[in-house]
This record gives sequence, C-alpha cells and structure tokens, in this order.
Amino acid sequence: MSEATFKDASQRMDKTLESLRSEFTKIRTGRAHTSLLDHVMVEYYGSEVPINQVANVNVEDARTLTVSPWERNMVGKVEKAIMTSDLGLNPATAGTVIRVPLPALT
Repeated sequence: MSEATFKDASQRMDKTLESLRSEFTKIRTGRAHTSLLDHVMVEYYGSEVPINQVANVNVEDARTLTVSPWERNMVGKVEKAIMTSDLGLNPATAGTVIRVPLPALT
C-alpha cells in the first residue's frame, strides 16, 4: 500500500470517527445533558449561530435543561429554534428562562 493511499484512508477514518462521536452526543438517554442542544441553530441578527453562542445552557435536574439567553429579545427565537429542531422537545418559557423538560423514554 502506498503512503498516499494509507494517509488518505487514515484521514477518512478519522473523519468518520469524529462524525460518529458527534452523532452519539445527540442520543437521548433520558438524562439531561447540555450537549443535547449543541446542534440547535438560532437566527441571531441575520445569521445562524449555535445556541451556546447566544445563551447559557445548564442542567437543572436529571430531566430538565435551562436555557438563559443573554439578550431578552432572543427568548422567543431560542424557544422557536428548540421547538423546530429534530429533537421533539417542548420548551416552556418563564420570563427570561426557558425550561426544556426531557420526556421519559418509551
């Protein structure tokens, strides 16, 4: 096997493993984890940015995430981004804090 072929195969395998790790962080295990919302994108002044760049995401308890946007006018946009994501979560807004309860696994 030539060196170039080996190097190309190695790079492709590394990319595949990184993609697999990224997908594993999206798996819902019934326990709240902040990385669950990492891929959620929010419209922020005309561009799409990850949710962790416009808000603090914390674990309140084992089944609830709290999202606190840094700007008051972003609460609605962050809530909408979570609802329209492919996670099937229903956030509840209480003032400037968004609570995201994780449903029980069935």
